[in-house]
Amino acid sequence: MTAVTDEGPGRGQGEGPEPGRSPDGGSAPREGLEKDRDRPGRGWDDGLIARRAAGTVPQEAPEAAPDDDVRPQVEAYVPAGSPLSPRLDALRELVGLSRARLDRTDLAEAGRVLDEAAARQRLSSRHTVVAIAGASGSGKSTLFNSLAGAQISEAGLRRPTTSAPIACSWTDGAAGLLDRLAIPGRLRRRPQQSGTRADEALQGLVLVDLPDHDSAAAGHREQVDRVLALVDAVVWVVDPEKYADAALHERYLRPLAGHAEVTFVVLNQIDRLPGEAADQVLDDLRRLLDEDGMALGEHGEPGATVLSLSALTGDGVGELRELLGRFVQERTAATRRLSADVDAAAARLRPVYVAEGRPGLGERAREEFTDRLAAAVGAAAAGEAAEREWRRNAGRACGTPWLRLWRWYESTRQPRTLDRTALTAPPEEQLTARQRVEQAVRTVADDAVDGLPGPWAQAVREAAVHGAQGLPEALDELAERAGAAPGRVAATAGDEPAGPGGRTGVHTGRGGGKPPRPAWWPAAVLAQVAMTMLQILGGLWLIGQIIGVLEPGLLTPALVMLAGIIGGPLVEWSCAAAARGPARRYGQEAERRLREAAAACGRARVLDPVAAELVRYREVRERYVAVTEFSTTGR
Repeated sequence: MTAVTDEGPGRGQGEGPEPGRSPDGGSAPREGLEKDRDRPGRGWDDGLIARRAAGTVPQEAPEAAPDDDVRPQVEAYVPAGSPLSPRLDALRELVGLSRARLDRTDLAEAGRVLDEAAARQRLSSRHTVVAIAGASGSGKSTLFNSLAGAQISEAGLRRPTTSAPIACSWTDGAAGLLDRLAIPGRLRRRPQQSGTRADEALQGLVLVDLPDHDSAAAGHREQVDRVLALVDAVVWVVDPEKYADAALHERYLRPLAGHAEVTFVVLNQIDRLPGEAADQVLDDLRRLLDEDGMALGEHGEPGATVLSLSALTGDGVGELRELLGRFVQERTAATRRLSADVDAAAARLRPVYVAEGRPGLGERAREEFTDRLAAAVGAAAAGEAAEREWRRNAGRACGTPWLRLWRWYESTRQPRTLDRTALTAPPEEQLTARQRVEQAVRTVADDAVDGLPGPWAQAVREAAVHGAQGLPEALDELAERAGAAPGRVAATAGDEPAGPGGRTGVHTGRGGGKPPRPAWWPAAVLAQVAMTMLQILGGLWLIGQIIGVLEPGLLTPALVMLAGIIGGPLVEWSCAAAARGPARRYGQEAERRLREAAAACGRARVLDPVAAELVRYREVRERYVAVTEFSTTGR
């Protein structure tokens, strides 16, 4: 049960006193203890309890097995069908999947829970370790002695009385658990058992008396926090004067509210309260626990057990002994304790796993990203250029010879420097296009991480930025290939500019493949040739009549020549009208191809890495859901 302290989190098991050493670092007489333990007829203790019992109770102490008894255990650590095992597996997978994305400090508590679960699983499942904790003067040592039936822990007016944890085990085989708590052999005791049914119910109990949690000695508080992080359950002893102490509620009870099912809160020294004052104080204690968020186990509901007693007079101690007996015989304290630890670790991890919305890349975000890349690469301008190229070719093929001659003459009058200036876009256009690409990447990353927890949002942004490196250059190369490929966009030197930002800094190519000619073009060309021949024929006919070679008759040759003159532009106009639809479709096809190519480039470099990070987040999110799935019903 991890306690929040002023100095930091609870220490691990290796930070307490080593077995065989006193709290001040001195060596304990371990060799003598081992000899006493091996001596026939001697029990697990160091002889102190046996000597006191021999002077008070005229009965022979039962012979105890060695404390390191390793006989096979019938019960498994995690009962069959318990949800704790899959939750631990899910937490282990969650930590493994998250190491590359989360900070080590975020996963520290989850790692500690996994380590403690593995350590506890290797130890005895027949024992339940219960710590008795409280403030100075609360009477916890007196209660410890009353439950043990002997004077084990020193109790008195001197403060602090308990300077190191003292353990009392009702059965053998708890050596591993006590080693884990770093309780030396000289501080391990056995209770005085009378052989009653109450004592039989406590078989398997390991009771630990802790130093005062409000002790002036910092080392005492550190030992309390260390042991509380390792025991299976805890009995908090409060007195009528300090039951509302802020240090108790803020440092321990409130942070450990999720461990209510393995928590007992005992109001001691009720013999000092007159009349109904004990009930009033007990009700006020329940109110404070409720404000702390600690569920109370009343009316058969799971939660903390709250009762009042007097360790000095023995009033209510029997009830506590009975409750502890049932609690120990259930043999689920360790499982419930670890389940509460998993809940606490999951609650700490919630901000880094639970999104506030539904983050991801929707179709709308993908379409907008494609639109921005298409605008940056100049797909619309390329489509317009392709359409103009189609119509220009139609005009060349179906136009009258005289109009084509005029166009050639006009082209010779244009400066030759236009070819060179048309090959590259101005630096302002290049800068604007690069900025458009970067803006597109930032926008799609922001859409993808909307509501995503901080670490995973950062991972998605890094994937997008990393994939965007070299994307403008890739789009430029793509535009070059699109302009030079046969049957694709090819712009002449005389094409109109695409407009600011409509290109990525490269030209669409010059001279590449020509648009395909439709089947009706040869017929249109023949018709135009026929019209030209009529013009020539009519003209020659008229000239022949003028010079007297042919018989006069102006009407017929004039009509023939007029038919050629009118028919040529009419054929050209008809061809232009017929070419308008195919030219538009050809331009749209060119724009679509360049748009799809830009989208494929952006998808491979940006969208796919971003989607991979989102898939990874969904995987860890599923693992996190598995960790928290049985947090309230699986104990």
